[in-house]
Amino acid sequence: MAESSSSSLSSKEDLIQLIKRFGAYLTVKMSNLFSISFHNLDSRSVGAIAGLALAIVFTWRMFRSSGGPQRRQPKRQAPTTSNSVASTQSNSTVMPSEVSSSSEDLRTQIVDALFQPVKPTLGQVVRQKLSEGRKVTCRLLGVILEESSPEELQVKQATVRSSVLEVLLEITKFCDLYLMERVLDDESEKKVLLALENAGVFTSGGLVKDKVLFCSTEMGRSSFVRQLEPDWHIDTNSEIVTQLARFIKYQLHISPNRPERSAPNVFTSPSLEQFFGCV
Repeated sequence: MAESSSSSLSSKEDLIQLIKRFGAYLTVKMSNLFSISFHNLDSRSVGAIAGLALAIVFTWRMFRSSGGPQRRQPKRQAPTTSNSVASTQSNSTVMPSEVSSSSEDLRTQIVDALFQPVKPTLGQVVRQKLSEGRKVTCRLLGVILEESSPEELQVKQATVRSSVLEVLLEITKFCDLYLMERVLDDESEKKVLLALENAGVFTSGGLVKDKVLFCSTEMGRSSFVRQLEPDWHIDTNSEIVTQLARFIKYQLHISPNRPERSAPNVFTSPSLEQFFGCV
């Protein structure tokens, strides 16, 4: 009996783990499918949706059939003594309730495992936060780099913030990203490019050195943004953010002070990585 109970418990745990994995798979597939623009659905996308629908129906039918009442074949019993009859009657009274309780617990565990929330990947969060934007412009100082002013670049080496690197690389996977900054000399430009190269930004395939732009004034950066017409611009300068609000679809204002939103299309965050929930 102990071996049978252990085997049954193991089977239940295996089934629950299988349902968990299948539930996670369905969640990811649903997220990916609904992130596709319905205007761009091709035959493979339609096939994927149809296959997913069949998988959901199959799972529902399997769960329904497993939760239904199970008939037990009556067993013929030989004549027994009064003590045996009493024992059999006692067992017949206890066993159905035990089986029902065990079945109910298993069904509850399966439902919880199937419908438990699955944490989205960083790539999914980035795409959702950027509202499927395809072109992004971003300043370097105070966002990508540890340094916050052009004067700092003149006196020390540029340093890429390690906490923002993962988000930056994720953005380059599906966005046309341009980095830009105001510098005071050519040496500062070289420091910035070297820091980005050492951090591996150019090896991901989504960003090239030609998309790192430099200017000598703050208004020069604003001019870059207007010429590129991005879906998103990320900056730390509140004046530039305010000026660009009526020209750019969305903006992210990086500021530790959490200022009031200057426009409905301007979002604020203490850092780029915090905006995407990485901290």
